[in-house]
Amino acid sequence: MRAPEDVVLTPAQWLPPNVVKAVDAQAAGLVTPDEASAMGYERLPVSAADAAPELAVRAGRSALARAGVEAAAVRTVLHAWTYYQGHDFWSPAHYVAREVGAVRAVPIGIQQMCNGGAAGLDAALARLVAEPDHGPVLVTTGDRFAAPGFDRWGSDYGVWYGDSGTAAVLARGGAGSEHALVLRAQVTEAAPDLEVVHRDLDHFQEVPHAAYPTVNVRRTKKAFLTGTGREPFVARLRETTSRVVAAALESARLAPKDPALRAVLLPRLGGATARDIYGPAVAEITPAPAVDLGADTGHLGAGDLLSNLTALGGPGPWALRPGEHAVVLSAGAGFTWSGVVVGRP
Repeated sequence: MRAPEDVVLTPAQWLPPNVVKAVDAQAAGLVTPDEASAMGYERLPVSAADAAPELAVRAGRSALARAGVEAAAVRTVLHAWTYYQGHDFWSPAHYVAREVGAVRAVPIGIQQMCNGGAAGLDAALARLVAEPDHGPVLVTTGDRFAAPGFDRWGSDYGVWYGDSGTAAVLARGGAGSEHALVLRAQVTEAAPDLEVVHRDLDHFQEVPHAAYPTVNVRRTKKAFLTGTGREPFVARLRETTSRVVAAALESARLAPKDPALRAVLLPRLGGATARDIYGPAVAEITPAPAVDLGADTGHLGAGDLLSNLTALGGPGPWALRPGEHAVVLSAGAGFTWSGVVVGRP
């Protein structure tokens, strides 16, 4: 979807100040030296007390402040997550809306696994296109990968999980703050036949953690790859990623070799994944560098996309300069891929 030229996005994030270093995790036997080398990440933010929706609230308040938007003016709140939100049979989206002060907003929960932030952005853009007079939209994500239900170092192959809240305010009709980005286009593609990669093939459970006390994605991935083989799966991931990058650039009317295209920011899934899947997929389409900003965060669940957008909004070394553009990639179990093109006004 090509965005109207006046859609402005102001991102923000909240990372817990408490971190656990990879060298300490290795010393404690939580990861092997080979795993640490393949990952290439240095530390993970770990929430000592705040639940996932509370992290989202912190990020949402920051995004509203950056955008100069009063919370009461927000008309829609879209909250995405991948893991447990702290209560059963409950709407975290309504909690986020209440806590940020978006008392007139309609809260909506988004569950598209690690592509949830992109799904929220896509829904926000669709709302603003369909209703040009619609007030600001707040998109948030919140994830906390706490034990004993989740092992942030070992529940998955080649992915380390950090805790975070991320957010973005989308609105039409203004240049926005110094942190604002123009949303040029977003393209999403899905492959529902791959949902089995993360599903226990034995049977459906009646309650969470009935079969295993800790999430174990390694088990389901191993079962899938045993049947299909790794190379066909990796090839499909590369091909789809390349298509999404190409389609996003085309939708934004940006040439792959345009010197204004500064970078393609990748999902924060580790060095080996960037090298074997995303790097080659991006190189098929554009010479712009493929960049992984996950060294200090790990994978943020649904928050990778908005965290990467926050880096582009600045301050920091990846803040876009006037006239520059970037593609931000997102991917999630299911599988779903999104490519978002933004520029600095």
